[in-house]
Amino acid sequence: MASPRPTSRVLSRGDTAAFLFFIVLGVGLAVWAVVHSVTRIAEALSGRDVRVSAPFLDTVAQAPLGPGGAPMPVELGIGVIVAPELPIASLWALVIAEVLFAAVVVTVVVLLLLLTADILRGRIFSRRNTGLVAAAGTVTLVGLAGVPFFQNMVANGALARMSDYTYDRGLVQVIELPMLFGAAFVAALASTVFTVGDRLQRDTEGLV
Repeated sequence: MASPRPTSRVLSRGDTAAFLFFIVLGVGLAVWAVVHSVTRIAEALSGRDVRVSAPFLDTVAQAPLGPGGAPMPVELGIGVIVAPELPIASLWALVIAEVLFAAVVVTVVVLLLLLTADILRGRIFSRRNTGLVAAAGTVTLVGLAGVPFFQNMVANGALARMSDYTYDRGLVQVIELPMLFGAAFVAALASTVFTVGDRLQRDTEGLV
């Protein structure tokens, strides 16, 4: 009767150190996301002089780029405006965007840290790890689509209030579709790799 073979190789010290660094980096990223969002929400709830990032389309502004600082026309792509105040709907959109951002970052970090912990214990391919990778990819896609959507609501409200509802910036694409599709491809590829790896590992174990 053949003895079972180990299903995973022992990690080297370099591998272990790299994963431990990844854990520290992940925890730091999660803490930064929470602090950033809390700070943004606190600034917005103060009700005055809220900094808002706003995308623009076919909008020309003047910048001191000419000789001696002479104004020259530049076409804006994205800019930061300081809104004296935000409409209630935009204020709530900002809160939702920041809460969603922090929640997505923390969730993805936790899922990947659980995956890292399993790898450090010598378990790489498993149904649990496949689920963790798929969940992390799904949550990332939700964040890439949802956060810009609510941020656009904030920008719309700020610009409307500042212009007394007379400024029309046209249709602006706030969700980066190439980034969204790229993230979806990477998430699908990673899930497929772990699914196939899990199946091959179980098939290999069954032959031993």
